[in-house]
Amino acid sequence: MKIALFSDIHANLPALEAFFADVEKQKPDAIYCLGDLVGYNIWPNEVINEIRKRGIPTIAGNYDFGIGRTSDECGCAYKTEAEKEMGKISISYTNSIVKDDERAYLRTLPAHIRVEYQLNTDKLNLLLVHGSPRKINEYLFEDRDEKSMLRIMEQADADIMCFGHTHQPYHRVLSTAVTEDTHYRHAINIGSVGKPKDKDPRGGYVMLHISDTSSVKDKDSIGVEFIRFDYDIEKAAKAIEDSPLPNEYAEMLRKG
Repeated sequence: MKIALFSDIHANLPALEAFFADVEKQKPDAIYCLGDLVGYNIWPNEVINEIRKRGIPTIAGNYDFGIGRTSDECGCAYKTEAEKEMGKISISYTNSIVKDDERAYLRTLPAHIRVEYQLNTDKLNLLLVHGSPRKINEYLFEDRDEKSMLRIMEQADADIMCFGHTHQPYHRVLSTAVTEDTHYRHAINIGSVGKPKDKDPRGGYVMLHISDTSSVKDKDSIGVEFIRFDYDIEKAAKAIEDSPLPNEYAEMLRKG
């Protein structure tokens, strides 16, 4: 089974359209969105409707949660006062342009999606979250302490945990102990479609490969493919520059 996972579009319609064109060529068996449809660009309504019309199961990102409730707080962690001020402009602008029906849709998005597989004698739990199972806006960076990451996954009963929020893709394989009964868990950050932060401006998503022989006992039995695609970055950047949004967001798109 090929499962396409994408996240953090952030109102970037050109990136989302390029993603759909790319993923359709891959012919996945299932597709899920891990949230943050809105914020930082001018097309929140269009992005919401492109996902809705395809019937894609979608969870709420922290930005979706805030905008859905007309909040002036997006649950973002800004490092500087300048970033904080830019963030205020983004959430205020997004609140001003999101329509009632689209806002109501954001309020209905679930926090998590859990998919349980019964493969041979193994149970394999796939958990999809935005930030972490504990908090919608918790950042799970790649350098997270291994014990902490394992504890989060064990408490959530997740053999494969996929998430976004940091916009930085990675795959970590964690094991409880090195014995005959070693249980391998996969922590997968799927990156961002519309606002990458790993110095690669192309959009990104993940194709998860699960077969009838996939097992928690075999760390290589689950395939994780990171896919990047080109899109019209200048169109997305110029849209920001022609809007009330800070021009810095346009430069972030250009630089990744």
